[in-house]
Amino acid sequence: MKKSILLAGILLCTIAASAQWKPAGDKIKTRWAEQIDPQNVLPEYPRPIMERTEWKNLNGLWNFAIAPIKQTEPTAYNEKILVPFPVESSLSGVQKAVSDTQELWYNRTFTIPSAWRNKRIILHFGAVDWKTEVFVNDVLIGSHTGGYTPFSFDITPFLKSGEQKLVVKVWDPTDKYYQPRGKQVSEPQNIVYTAVSGIWQTVWIEPVNNTHIASLKTLPDIDKSAVSITVNTENATPYDYVEVILSDGEKTVSTKAVVSENIEIKIPDAKLWSPDAPFLYDVEVRLFSNGKLTDKVKSYCAMRKISTKRDKNGIVRLQLNNKNLYHFGLLDQGWWPDGLYTAPTDEALTFDIIKTKEFGYNMIRKHIKVEPARWYTHCDRLGVLVWQDMPSGDNHWQAARSLYRDSNVEHPSVPQANYLKEWKEIIDELYSYPCIVMWIPFNEGWGQFSTKEVAEWTKSYDPSRILNSATGGHFYHVGDVLDLHNYPAPDMFLYDAARTNVLGEYGGIGFVVKEHLWQPDENFGYVEFKTAKETTDTYIEYVNILKSLTGFSGAVYTQTTDVEREVNGVMTYDRAVIKFEEDRLRKANQDLCRSLDE
Repeated sequence: MKKSILLAGILLCTIAASAQWKPAGDKIKTRWAEQIDPQNVLPEYPRPIMERTEWKNLNGLWNFAIAPIKQTEPTAYNEKILVPFPVESSLSGVQKAVSDTQELWYNRTFTIPSAWRNKRIILHFGAVDWKTEVFVNDVLIGSHTGGYTPFSFDITPFLKSGEQKLVVKVWDPTDKYYQPRGKQVSEPQNIVYTAVSGIWQTVWIEPVNNTHIASLKTLPDIDKSAVSITVNTENATPYDYVEVILSDGEKTVSTKAVVSENIEIKIPDAKLWSPDAPFLYDVEVRLFSNGKLTDKVKSYCAMRKISTKRDKNGIVRLQLNNKNLYHFGLLDQGWWPDGLYTAPTDEALTFDIIKTKEFGYNMIRKHIKVEPARWYTHCDRLGVLVWQDMPSGDNHWQAARSLYRDSNVEHPSVPQANYLKEWKEIIDELYSYPCIVMWIPFNEGWGQFSTKEVAEWTKSYDPSRILNSATGGHFYHVGDVLDLHNYPAPDMFLYDAARTNVLGEYGGIGFVVKEHLWQPDENFGYVEFKTAKETTDTYIEYVNILKSLTGFSGAVYTQTTDVEREVNGVMTYDRAVIKFEEDRLRKANQDLCRSLDE
């Protein structure tokens, strides 16, 4: 009887939650939008590269309000929002634009599981755009600026018995201020898109002991047959130690070290990671304090090396694992018609990566956006090289100073310092993902500044990866790459004999597929055709041009999907239609990827 009552109660709660939420607006949606359960939104563990067994997801329906800037918490919340979908998105259930004179307020309650008693409770945010203040039980516990990286707070001192009140305030002026924002604008058109504000990645809590693992940093060295793992800890003493267990099925390598040391693990006859064979070693890290196990996390690593080297013709080539490899991939904006920055489900998040591989590419250029941690793990597991952009800012510093009269923006050094802060946070967060092989600080001169200094800092901070200082931007002789953009057909109008040469963007072949358009009467492509055959014929013509331009070592086709008014995707924006003849596309791509095979 009690069980029946409990099940009935759960059913009623589920029905009530569903009744409070539905996608907003009438724009096209992906098929995954229909799979969303507001009681169980993005339920997968959000950080698989450092995973604990115990955690609690705080996604779902939150109380929500939009209020004038610099006001106190609203006395009443008049809306519900489905976290973690941004307020401007359909899947948030709100789909409202937010101005620079407004702030977003989120409110919910949660409880701490009784099994977590005497533990430290960490509150995690995957990403919130842009300036965030967090309150627990009406106490401001911390703040964060930056729209693309995770942040967390130890909320233990602020907890009470019973229900906990969580309030999040966000200010996001988008293109009215100086923060990095990628392609977000207040007035979308052509190649720039709808703004994304507020919480857009998973919110979650987890318990830890007072002495615990804070982060991991992994660096492979295939030439030494070793991997280096740095374990950063909280509240550890010089007498504490860590144990790292690396395994390949039944074969296990184990080593111990004090917490302050970098740990190097030898891997004889290591299996190398590549797009053709994306092998990952399982890693478990254990932290011992006073001789007792105090924390344990699961992770993984890969043995791979990215470098450059001159070939027999004197051309500097990109290399993977000391072998020449042509990097050929898609410009991936990472936008969704229903969730904007946020994929509807983890299956959807994985879909674009799977299709990229099926289309015969070996690389993705993640274009002026940073994805959730799970996206990079999917690339690691599926075997896709990633060129990672820094989300661009712009030169609106004077406008920002005029609008806000903020002494902090009286000089351009302040927005530049903020850029560097956010860029460092992105590199720190993504450092251990083997899929990432190239850093790109600037795109096409958008907000570009001090290129030489930024490039030199980036290369010194992470010398293990290729540095592409400015893709299609203002060119300086710095970094490892000269990167050209040319639309629509490929062209090599500059060549640098001292560096690797790549075509960072080309193509943009437009093909309108009716019934799958974001804006039926306003569409953009660099060239446009009316059939899959015409589109594929032109695409293959461009691939053949690339083959003839033997000085290139990589190229990026624009783009994975249509995005809003852009209709130059390999797939439609809703991922429902592949706009090319797939077999011909795959063969052409695979041939180009293998063109430098020795």
